[in-house]
Amino acid sequence: METEKIGVREFRENLAGYLESGKPLAITRHGETLGYFIPAQKRSHKAEIAAMRAAAKDLDAMIAEWGASEEELMKEYKAIRRSGREKKRAAT
Repeated sequence: METEKIGVREFRENLAGYLESGKPLAITRHGETLGYFIPAQKRSHKAEIAAMRAAAKDLDAMIAEWGASEEELMKEYKAIRRSGREKKRAAT
């Protein structure tokens, strides 16, 4: 795979697109190579879905082991969120 050369300013301005493209890049400034962007191997969409399903299955098993109801979990979740927002407000 050939490495494309791009300027540091262009890289910064279009970072999200370059991260998604998966192409290796040589980052330059004034024609001098500063460094290289070499993307990590992308996992397939199917692998990501399988990993999420496995995590959901594990979470369901943990919830069943705790014996917690959906209402109890939601109540606790909302309390944690509320506490986090209050701490954030107090800090500002």
